[in-house]
Amino acid sequence: MSARILLSTARRALAQLRHDRRTVAMILVIPLVLLVLVYYLFENQPGTFDHVGLTMLGLFPFVLMFIVTSVAMLRERTSGTLERLLTTPLHKADLLFGYGLAFGLAAAVQAVLATGLAYWALDLRTQGTIALVVVIAVCDAVLGMALGLFFSAFAQSEFQAVQFMPAVVLPQILLCGLFCPRPQMTGWMRGLSDVMPLTYAVQGLQQVGMFTSPTALMWRDLGIVVGAALLALALASVTLRRRTA
Repeated sequence: MSARILLSTARRALAQLRHDRRTVAMILVIPLVLLVLVYYLFENQPGTFDHVGLTMLGLFPFVLMFIVTSVAMLRERTSGTLERLLTTPLHKADLLFGYGLAFGLAAAVQAVLATGLAYWALDLRTQGTIALVVVIAVCDAVLGMALGLFFSAFAQSEFQAVQFMPAVVLPQILLCGLFCPRPQMTGWMRGLSDVMPLTYAVQGLQQVGMFTSPTALMWRDLGIVVGAALLALALASVTLRRRTA
């Protein structure tokens, strides 16, 4: 990889993103609206939003970044842009990690806005610090972005790219421990949960909610999330095709 080319790719991706108002709204505004809906859904159940809302700060960025990046990379292929770019000194790793940097910055802004809204407007309360919540939320968004880039390689249309959401994202949401505590799951479901990276993102946030200081389990979970994101980006660079068939 070349640092100069990688940064140039990130600037190009950010410029494209800045001119796509619908995508910007999806990344920055929709999580805020959804958080408000979740807050009022549990308004009459004291303490419930502290648990559910905290988890949503990890889930919303993961889901939205998966959708946005999978479709964005598919457009690069179907429009022929990717094919033209790869005739230059740009390598696949430069492209993917450049996209990762650009959308990672967008994810950081998203995480700060959503977390700020949750704590200061919706009165979210956790034992741990807001900074740790922001860090984990950003890592969750980067994980969703990396998986979106990886799975976009297997889609031939935007419709197919969106279809990967129920196949890749929804099972992780169902088995991450949000709806049923993982120790109460049957053996095979617990086994599936153990290999899904979103499980560790949610568990890391739950650790922040329960403990005033960072725990060893939280750092381990955060490391797994970051490692899964880097692995997905590396696999994406191997499977990335110049254009759809």
